[in-house]
Amino acid sequence: MGARSATLINLRPTVSSVRRSSAVLPSVLTFLVIVASAGLLLMIEKGMLNSMETPPPRGNARRSDFIRQAGKLGRENVDVDSQIMQEIRNRTIRTMCSQKNMPHSIWSLTPQQRKTVLQHILVNDEYRFLYCYVPKVACSNWKRVMKVLSGALKNVKVNIKMNHRSDLVFLASLKPEEIRYRLKHYFKFMFVREPMERLLSAYRNKFGEIESYQKKYGVEIIKRYRKKSNKHSLVTGDDVTFAEFVRYLLDEDVERMNEHWMPVYNLCQPCAVSYDYIGYYEHLERDSEYLLEKIGAPPDVHFPERQSWYKPVTSETLHYYLCSLPQKLLRELLPKYILDFSLFTYPLPNTTTEHCRH
Repeated sequence: MGARSATLINLRPTVSSVRRSSAVLPSVLTFLVIVASAGLLLMIEKGMLNSMETPPPRGNARRSDFIRQAGKLGRENVDVDSQIMQEIRNRTIRTMCSQKNMPHSIWSLTPQQRKTVLQHILVNDEYRFLYCYVPKVACSNWKRVMKVLSGALKNVKVNIKMNHRSDLVFLASLKPEEIRYRLKHYFKFMFVREPMERLLSAYRNKFGEIESYQKKYGVEIIKRYRKKSNKHSLVTGDDVTFAEFVRYLLDEDVERMNEHWMPVYNLCQPCAVSYDYIGYYEHLERDSEYLLEKIGAPPDVHFPERQSWYKPVTSETLHYYLCSLPQKLLRELLPKYILDFSLFTYPLPNTTTEHCRH
């Protein structure tokens, strides 16, 4: 991942400079982001994160609110800022992926890695695009859009339970020469989300609402990691704590994780697949509308609005869960998701004692 001897000095000014100034040349900002990213894993391995002041989760909360209200505060300025950040992220990915130890084609991946990514790339031949879906990053709504574009659904508002397999074409179902052609000639995109926020969203949804996950994963987690468990928990698996979930993740091989908590890097392999656009969950609606225009979708097809029952993971909620974790667990967890933080330029979560006290 580049020069491992690089030090992560002056991280806060580096990231804040990206946020504050859209007038700085993208190439300069890219350099600063890459320098910061290069030392992340080294610092985690040396246990240095517990004593340094890192940026707060998902960056500045006011900045996130600004993005969400972009339409009200002036679209032109936001578009300029978005273009600069997209260029920074693209250059960061290109630079990090150019390293010798990174894959440069899906054919250079291991069979298991290639199987995973091909099973997560959806194909639309009419509009000539590929979409790598990432669970917990609005993939259900994008699948709904794809079904509308293929004619399987009348519109995105049709109130039916989403079938995540039917009426969808997966790249894995095609022959090697068909895969090569589409990877070379089709427009390719994916969406990403702050890694710990996505992880918390998966935990709250799967272990708080989905009985099949509670019985398949919850029961096993409780058996492994809870010293004193009652009969109810061992049967239902419906009360897994976040710390128990994290302990389970630490013992899991990232390449064999469930897709809902597998790192985005392993799901979509952004070094092996050259994506034309990477959208961000933090400004999902804006990026989605841009992509629909880019692929030439009919003007009456829009990205679905969030359901009224949807409960987002707020910065306060994420702060609470991360600060409640034993810091040793968090330090051990971050390396599993370090490429998601580094490649997609997300700051590491701030869980210093001083920050958590507030």
